[in-house]
Amino acid sequence: MELDPEFVEEFANLKVSTRQISAEELAQFDEQQPLQERAQPKHSSYAHIPQFFWVPPPPDDRLRNLLRKETHSVFLQRQADEQLDDEELQKLWQHLKQHITEITARKLELINYNDYCKLQTVVGEKCRNYLTTRLFAYLLSESPYLGFVEIVTIYNYAVRKVWTTKCRIGLSFYDEVGQGYLREFDLENYLMDLIPTLPQICDSMQPAFQKFYVCTVIKRFFFFLDRLRTGRIRIRDMLTSGMINELMELRKVVKEGEEGSTTNHFSMPSVLGIYDSYLNLDSDRNGLLSKQELASFGSGTLSSAFLDRVFEESHTYDGEMDYKSFIDFSLALDNRQTPQGLHYLFRMLDVQNAGFLTAQTLCHFFKGIQEQLAAYSDEAVNFEDIKNEIFDMVKPKESTKITLQDLHNWLRTGRDCGVHIN
Repeated sequence: MELDPEFVEEFANLKVSTRQISAEELAQFDEQQPLQERAQPKHSSYAHIPQFFWVPPPPDDRLRNLLRKETHSVFLQRQADEQLDDEELQKLWQHLKQHITEITARKLELINYNDYCKLQTVVGEKCRNYLTTRLFAYLLSESPYLGFVEIVTIYNYAVRKVWTTKCRIGLSFYDEVGQGYLREFDLENYLMDLIPTLPQICDSMQPAFQKFYVCTVIKRFFFFLDRLRTGRIRIRDMLTSGMINELMELRKVVKEGEEGSTTNHFSMPSVLGIYDSYLNLDSDRNGLLSKQELASFGSGTLSSAFLDRVFEESHTYDGEMDYKSFIDFSLALDNRQTPQGLHYLFRMLDVQNAGFLTAQTLCHFFKGIQEQLAAYSDEAVNFEDIKNEIFDMVKPKESTKITLQDLHNWLRTGRDCGVHIN
């Protein structure tokens, strides 16, 4: 692998010391001697608790950062070289077919442990890393055939393992910090390089729309995977959530006469749906949404008190909402039955930022709803009845407070949590 030119240049210009080294010191220098660690004071707990975290070098230490980046790239490339390619996977399938123990009446091809051990001896070293005894034991525990495992389950495991590992390596190349997570900037770089490999996107997207597509995809990832709003998401969470799988489905080439996926959240129809909704609300065409414009969202029944809170909590420009904040808003209302959507709505309802809702909080939002009801009906609605009904439905742990956890418990019953926003 060719070294990064920036790293080579920085290393060539490195000046460790301005002191002249004597001939005697040069004669005593042993090039085989390993480098000593930097002398750093360590806490007494290091004597019996191993170190689990190494602090990255500071941003101004350019050489160490370049060295860290280069080392990380070399490590990932080495990991990628150890993965099975398509030809090796095909050979694995052929070896599995050659070591079938039994074929059932329904033409299911099975293998027992003895033949599995023989299989391990004929495959290459790369395959042996996948075909472990632990794997056979796990598949055997899930198999309906006593003492046998279907060869297709072994093959499917290898394919999924290879795909997941390669995907993780691909994402890790964009992890500049090297701590196992991606920031928005890192994910943006990943998507910009990925889009040309997604025929369902690049074949139908106008170049001017690309930045809006990337923005929408990034906000969806962070909305569902960064609930604490840390500004970063773990690569592990990206893989286990299934969202990367959904994104990769867009690599499938759509044949002439067929329609692309419309249920995929990263497809052009889905992203355009959010973007068109934003444009339709922007009546003055200034690229931002005012509170009055956002009030027309959906059925147009959002209460004024709730909208006030949305604009208080969202990042705005001169009191108006941009596209990024609108994506979070739209995702929350469209996914209010999910923990992420509920977390967003709870943050809007928690006026005092106390971590819980009280009768006083509910009354604040009820007044906004009451104003809307007065415009359509003369019939008065009693707040006490509404409050008692809400507390009876949610059944909070404390009788006077509703916490986010109480709402999560209520959510499991399949109820809707939109009673106080519209």
